[in-house]
Amino acid sequence: MCGRTVCSLGADNLRRACAYRDSRGRRRQPEWVNADRYQPSYNRGPQSHGPVLLSRRHFEKGADSSERVLTTMRWGLVPSWFKKDDPSKLPFNTSNCRSDTMLTKSSYKGPLLKGKRCVVLADGFYEWQQHDGGKQPYFIYFPQTTNETAERKEGDEEWKGWRLLTMAGIFECWEPPAGGDALYTYTIITVDASKDVSFIHHRMPAILDGEEAIRKWLDFAEVPTQEAVKLIQPTENIVFHPVSTIVNSVRNNTPECLAPIELGVQKQVKATASSKAMLGWLKSSQEGSPRKEENELPRWTSQFIHSPSPKKTSAGILQQWLGKEGEPAAKKRKA
Repeated sequence: MCGRTVCSLGADNLRRACAYRDSRGRRRQPEWVNADRYQPSYNRGPQSHGPVLLSRRHFEKGADSSERVLTTMRWGLVPSWFKKDDPSKLPFNTSNCRSDTMLTKSSYKGPLLKGKRCVVLADGFYEWQQHDGGKQPYFIYFPQTTNETAERKEGDEEWKGWRLLTMAGIFECWEPPAGGDALYTYTIITVDASKDVSFIHHRMPAILDGEEAIRKWLDFAEVPTQEAVKLIQPTENIVFHPVSTIVNSVRNNTPECLAPIELGVQKQVKATASSKAMLGWLKSSQEGSPRKEENELPRWTSQFIHSPSPKKTSAGILQQWLGKEGEPAAKKRKA
């Protein structure tokens, strides 16, 4: 499943990170529809508003369906047929939609067949592994390369920062029966977890890996539903690391939520040179993001798993991201 995400980029950098090529091969950036409503978050939960990509044709009839727009929608799909005035009174959870029922349940089948497909954007998502001592959270994300974490030069329009996790979603537009502003909401499609992350949880988001998959999912005018749903598959192209249980509370919205911790030893986790470098990179690259001074870094005690560590770790990717201990990756690359 997917019940908590991170999207820490500011509005301008998020737009740059979503650059694409339209049907004519022109490199473009999606236009923001309501950038003033977007708020970065290190710990976003259902019922909050998050960023999504969708085809411009959903907002402008006759527009090129390959053109994209960025907008914010509320997480948790409200069906268009819901008759009560308060959407929070929906009696069932729609933050996730199972791939095996998305074409049978009326809440999802209707909008999906109408082409209401979107891409939910995130740095990554959190998932909890249950064990005898409680639950251990993990941060799960796309592998990052040196180029993707490179230092951005002034005037450089090409995005070289964090590669966003792109999750398949379905959206809907709900209008209050008594009148008022329309509410756009979305759900994240989930699939069986891939082998590498199944030890954490048996479900995971349907991740669209690569520009071609994103293009096919969004371009509802050119790619029919029957073809688009073939993209909904588990992916092995992800990495992860354990994080502190401070992320358990959605009220905690700081970079410390996704800082890696060490499992296996019950001890107080302190801010290391590596974690400070990681947090520094996040802060320097995300204008308009929630911020916190480094000298305010908390020291927390976590719940640890006493079983052997999973085979797949984030050690290699974090070395690429952070560079050697205490040295930002950008500096290491120049050496």
